[in-house]
Amino acid sequence: MECMGQSAEFGRFLKAMRSRLTPEQAGIPASSSGRRVPGLRREEIALLADVSTDYYTRLEQGRNIHPSRAVLDSVARALRLDAAERAHMMDLLEHCAKSQRSPLPAQGVRPALRQLLDAVGTVPALILGRRTDVLAGNRLAFLLLADFPSMPVNERNLTRWIILDPRARELFPDWAAMAAEATGALRVDIGRHPSDPQANQLVGELAVQSEHFRQWWAGHRVVTEHAGTVRLRHPVVGELELNFEDLAPRDDPDQTLRLFSAKPGSPSADSLALLGSYGAPESSFIGSASSTTDPAQATTRGDEGHSRAHRGIS
Repeated sequence: MECMGQSAEFGRFLKAMRSRLTPEQAGIPASSSGRRVPGLRREEIALLADVSTDYYTRLEQGRNIHPSRAVLDSVARALRLDAAERAHMMDLLEHCAKSQRSPLPAQGVRPALRQLLDAVGTVPALILGRRTDVLAGNRLAFLLLADFPSMPVNERNLTRWIILDPRARELFPDWAAMAAEATGALRVDIGRHPSDPQANQLVGELAVQSEHFRQWWAGHRVVTEHAGTVRLRHPVVGELELNFEDLAPRDDPDQTLRLFSAKPGSPSADSLALLGSYGAPESSFIGSASSTTDPAQATTRGDEGHSRAHRGIS
């Protein structure tokens, strides 16, 4: 995803947004002769945005031009972009213009987030970095989702796990929606870091191994949800309905604390408490492979499962 002038990715985004619009949505009479391509034509978007067709065409082709904020706002209105999509469009221009070609520095867990992680031991919590890399988590999060500490370093990524691991499909009854949203969140991250080699490698791997991902990625959907509800079908404690909340420091949006919680007094809260009874109470910080407690094994091995601890990892 190398930046050359205005990003080719910026042009692909505009084209995808144009393709999803119908003439009826834009208030344009549909042609009686039919259309050869889905969505609106370039000249129709240009008319709606009050720019020339040639200018809009050059924008969509990723030519090295420098649109004003007023032009970009007009194009965004013509394409009916929501707030997240507008922000992503601006990211594709701003960050690509910086042409960040060197690898990004490795991320370490922020001390304040590490303290928060230790303080929320009664709820599952993860610290996510760029590309949704799992930088750290508490023991309950690993019991709830996956044994990230035992994975190879390059596989400790939430989006990769959701899309490629068959166990994630079994865990989430709404897997397709979850995976599509994870894809959209990954696209937002890459909009901020378009030349991140590790991100491009991740996208390439997912595209090769998942047809679903290829379809979602081609749609250029962006997702910036920081809270919501997720349903799980856990192999040990059964059905769960949990809320999630993302907390990101203002000065470092590339690191997020994701917390999962259940409504007090609900069956899900009871199930979460039962899950927390397995294993030892220590948190795990990811840096290299570590053994973890598998609650399914703990049910058959009794006290042995309760005595095994997640080891701290640096």
